This record gives sequence, C-alpha cells and structure tokens, in this order.
Amino acid sequence: MHKKFAYFLTTVALTLAISACGSGNEKESENSAASPAVSASQEVLIKASNWEFDQQVYTIPKDTPVKLILENLEGAHGFEVVGTDIKIRGNNSEIVTLAAGTYEIKCNIMCGNGHSQMVTKLEVK
Repeated sequence: MHKKFAYFLTTVALTLAISACGSGNEKESENSAASPAVSASQEVLIKASNWEFDQQVYTIPKDTPVKLILENLEGAHGFEVVGTDIKIRGNNSEIVTLAAGTYEIKCNIMCGNGHSQMVTKLEVK
C-alpha cells in the first residue's frame, strides 16, 4: 500500500515539475495569430539568475510598443508585470505597450529559497 502511494506522489511531483518547466511558446503563438504584427520601437533585455534580476529598475517609454525579452542565465525563471496580463516564462519575449507608471516585476516560476525576493521595477515614462 505504501509503495503505491509513494509511486503516485512521485508521478504527481514529476508531472508538476515538467509542466512548470514548459517553454511558454503557446502564449507567444496565440498573440501573434490573434493580433496583427506590431513592431517594437526598442528591446529591453531582462536577465534572470538565481534569485535576482540583473537590474533594480528597467525603464521604457509610455504608450510605445517595446519588446521585453527574458534571458535565463541561471536556473528556470519567468516574470510577470504585476497589475497587467504580461507573463513571460523561460527564454521568451513579448511586445508590450504600457501607460505611464511604476510596475513591479516578479519571478513567476518557483525557483528556490530566494524566490519571494526576486523582484524588480519597471518604470514607464
């Protein structure tokens, strides 16, 4: 009985781990098919390593399409811009347009002990 339960738990854990490591390409494909091609005025590279982003603040122009690119240097990371529907996982990108303001960016893939401190800011001016 215990062996069956342990096997079941192991299977569930592996399934969750594999699904969390997905590439996220589905969203990118949906966005390109659902909306006409939009070109970005600039690109912003956000580099993620274990429990930190490479900058404390990223700045982009308001009301202007900008390509946000996530590059994982170490570990598996993603990010979301809090208060928006912008979510990028893995080494992917998305073209975004935001109103002026300061937004919080946080890692959205559980990446270990420092995950909750993996935050930065996005200033839109």
